[in-house]
Amino acid sequence: MDKIIPYQRQFIDEKDIEAVVQTLKSDFITTGPKVKEFEQRFAEYVGAKYAIAISNGTAALHLACLASGLKYGDELITSPLTFLASSNCALYCGAKPIFTEIDNQGLIDLKDISNKTNEKTKIIIPVHYGGLPFNTKKLRESFNGIIIEDAAHALGAKNGTEKIGSCTHSDMCIFSFHPVKHITTGEGGMITTNSEELYKKLIVLRSHGIDPSKKTEDEPWGTPMVSLGYNYRITDIQCALGLSQLDKVDGFIMASRKLAERYDRAFADNKDIRTIKEKEGQFNSYHLYPILVGNSKVRLDLYNYLRKNNIFAQIHYKPVYLQPYYQSLGYEKGLCPKAEEFYNQVLSLPIYPQLTEEDQDFVVRKINEFFEE
Repeated sequence: MDKIIPYQRQFIDEKDIEAVVQTLKSDFITTGPKVKEFEQRFAEYVGAKYAIAISNGTAALHLACLASGLKYGDELITSPLTFLASSNCALYCGAKPIFTEIDNQGLIDLKDISNKTNEKTKIIIPVHYGGLPFNTKKLRESFNGIIIEDAAHALGAKNGTEKIGSCTHSDMCIFSFHPVKHITTGEGGMITTNSEELYKKLIVLRSHGIDPSKKTEDEPWGTPMVSLGYNYRITDIQCALGLSQLDKVDGFIMASRKLAERYDRAFADNKDIRTIKEKEGQFNSYHLYPILVGNSKVRLDLYNYLRKNNIFAQIHYKPVYLQPYYQSLGYEKGLCPKAEEFYNQVLSLPIYPQLTEEDQDFVVRKINEFFEE
């Protein structure tokens, strides 16, 4: 097979292109009506009162921490099995990231959180790993501080009937619209919340700390800066694409779930592979399909074998505290043994709506061939 099969990729059709072209021909290409429309539609989709569109998911995490008042001396607890931004947002605010263990699904371990919380704990960021929803309700029962859900992987995922992003048991929830995510705006992100107070803070922080409501009659042209904000705005061009993508998101998710079911069946009797199953009440939106193999040597050999066959599987993730920068801050190997073991075994297989059954069968066949050799 000559073509490359990536682990994820965007799906753009003619309706998406036409939506962007129409916006390019309109009066506004940034900070205009499409931004507000996208925010309203997104809030309705996840079931939250407010949504704030942001330049990217990392910026969304940063602003969520700022709006929460995170500062030097505070601590933020999150998973080590995540992209760097989930803990970097603490460093941006001068706070200290604290990493908690994971369970066998790759989600933060509620039992370990109680060992990590103290009077300095300001925020906990649970990560909905791979699209698998973490039970935020149980976390809220034991933690009264700020909860910010990292749902960069989890658009459309549900706990029971509650969609991730509804913020039923959290203060805020962030999403990413990078091209490998469920929907894309090229780059982009969203924060959802049910708090009017947080919503107003986020709107100001998104645009240089400027609060238009503070304009005076003497200076109706004014741009009153009331806090130190950032230029984390998103364009109408991006939001036009986001709106078009949002129309298709349920179809994207169901296609991914069908592919996941095919993988589950294919590997059901393979003793060399462990797959991650949903538990009762979980609805996985399958941004990732991770498998776990025997050890780091097997994983590396399988990774290279698949690459030789143009299958670009990926690793999600090396524990954040093992990154060189975090090591320079004093974090040490062995901090979260389960997360390190998970990392040494995990490999994310291709899963995206336009992956054909033929290509998926090729992936499965090559994996089986590897273990048969």
